Formats: sequence, structure tokens, C-alpha cells
Amino acid sequence: MAPSLFSATVPIGDYSARKGVKSALSYPEYLPTWDNEPQIYPALTPIEHRDPGLDVDSSLKDLLPEGQAEVKQITPNIGSEVRGVQLSKLTTEGKQQLALFVAQRKVVAFRDQDLASLPIKDALQFAGSFGRHHIHAASGAPKGYPEVHLVFRGEEDKSGALTFKSRNTSVSWHSDVSFELQPPGTTFLLFLDGPTTGGDTLFVNQVAAYQRLSPALRERLHGLTAVHSGVEQAQASLSRGGVCRREPIQTAHPIVRTHPVTGEKALYVNKQFTRYIPELKTEESESLLGFLFNHIAISQDIQCRVGYEKGTVVVWDNRVTAHSGLYDFPDGQLRHLARLTPQAERPYETLFDSAAEVSTS
Repeated sequence: MAPSLFSATVPIGDYSARKGVKSALSYPEYLPTWDNEPQIYPALTPIEHRDPGLDVDSSLKDLLPEGQAEVKQITPNIGSEVRGVQLSKLTTEGKQQLALFVAQRKVVAFRDQDLASLPIKDALQFAGSFGRHHIHAASGAPKGYPEVHLVFRGEEDKSGALTFKSRNTSVSWHSDVSFELQPPGTTFLLFLDGPTTGGDTLFVNQVAAYQRLSPALRERLHGLTAVHSGVEQAQASLSRGGVCRREPIQTAHPIVRTHPVTGEKALYVNKQFTRYIPELKTEESESLLGFLFNHIAISQDIQCRVGYEKGTVVVWDNRVTAHSGLYDFPDGQLRHLARLTPQAERPYETLFDSAAEVSTS
């Protein structure tokens, strides 16, 4: 599996030395580099994680003050857009309510934000309220800040032309680094620069994807795990002249995971990183995963498309969604974003309740 088309995963020389590159960027401090220390990262160690969204005021009054916040749904099933709220100014209670709100709506686009204009260390401090920062093993990062995962496609990038030589679509559904023992939870994407049109991101509600399945299939999925692998991404990065700074791992997670705040159950498989179901034979595993991948991909009534504008910060819950960037803009146009990726708890599942499960179908 190739690395994401939208991540700065392959070094392309020193961007800062290229004539006009910095002047063309709104945020040159977010240029990707590959010389952050150390050159080899240790294996990630387990951490205790308590979700900030637990036991908070469900009125969300500190996050969405009445008469100030403008909130509209992008679709009924997933996605909201918020104006009139400045994330960087949230109180502790506001941040906790943000975790709850994002868990409920799955993805939220906050407009007119100043996070990208703050010093990088301050943006990281804000996101650090939601968990330990994940450090990507292969992607470029701002110099001195390996915790920032950069999405960078500049004028010299030809990923679009190369992609469509071998693929019919740029859509690649995934949940970020789901192969980690403790994958990310509440995740932040800061828009820096973008093409004249396009370059949006698709999101799918994995809770709704689970609920759409028949009660009999939902019951069968419980107790099954799926192996998620970072090996192929690491190999692809190295084969393209990139780096791999941490030994890649494979991890088995429940196919159905439970959200610690909402209690909702969600499918936790994605085509980019999920490889096989160890409890099943090869043909059975391939057939079941193929069905689930297709179910997630074609269920447009539980998906939303999020567009970007200056000052946008998109926040999503990586535990209960999958997403894909879109390469629908011409090569040579700039697409530049920064992801802040706090880790969450290790995925777990709760017991199947036949009465409760039937009621959601």
C-alpha cells in the first residue's frame, strides 16, 4: 500500500533553498523538512489516556455560547460547520466540550481560526490537551517540530499524473495510523494553502456504517479482530527515496470498537491499513473485509465532503470515522495543511447486546 497521496512523506530536497518557494507560501514556517532529531525514533510506549470529553457539560455552553456560535450541519448523519468560535481561546471546559461535540458530530469544520498563525509550539500545546502527540515515522515536519504531520503538494509535485497512470481514482479511505497500538482520537487539520478549487476531504461515519448492517452480521463481527499494518507504508516510503524512522508494526484491533465517551459502536477497518482477520481463513477474511470496505466506500448517505477556506481548522474523531483526501485539482497547484494528531486509548469493544442492537437497525 502506497503512502497517502496527500502526506509529505518523500523528501524532495531542501524546499527552503528553492527560489520563490517560501514567498509563495502563506505559512513558510510549516515547510516540510526531514532533518529533525533524532533520526531514528524509539517504539511508542503505552500511555494512560482519559478522554477529555468524559463527564462534561452536555449543553456545550463553553464551546458554543448562545448568540455567538453559528452552527450548521453539513449533512444529517455527519459533519458540522462552526463560525464565531475561536479554538485557541477555549477554556479548559471548552476544550473538554469540544471533544464531546466532535465525538457526536464526527467531523467539525471551524472557520476563521487563528491556530495556524500562532507559533507552532502554541498550536501543539493546544492540541496536546487531547492526548500525547503522535510522531509520524515517515512524513516531513517543520524543523524542530516532528510532532506536526504535514500535507504538502507544491508546484513541482506530479502526484496526480502518476496516480492516474495506475489508478482510476485518488480516493483512499483510511483512519490515520490505525496500525498503532493507541491510534489517534480527536485530530486537528490546519488549512494553510490550497488550490483554486478542489482538494477537499471526504469523511464517513463509521458508527452509522456499523448500524446499517443487519443485526445478524453485527453480532457475527463482535469478537473478531483485524490486523492493521504499517509495514507497507514504510516500504513504499523507502522505495520512493523517503525515510522510515521507526520500526513498522502490525497490530490487531477489534473490528467493532466502542467510543469511550458516547458508548457508540463503530466499524474499525479501513482499506489502506487493514490487512486480514486472523480468526478466519484467508478466503473468508478477504470476502468479509472486501464487503466492509465496499460498504464504507459507497455509503454516500453517511458521508460528507469538507472544503477549505482561509482560517479553516477541521477537527474529527479518528476513532469513529474514515476519510480520504481528493486529488481533483491540477498538478502544479499548492495544497498545504498541517495535522496535529493526539493519541487516544487502545481500541476496545463492549459486549454485544442483542436487544440494543436490534433497536438501532
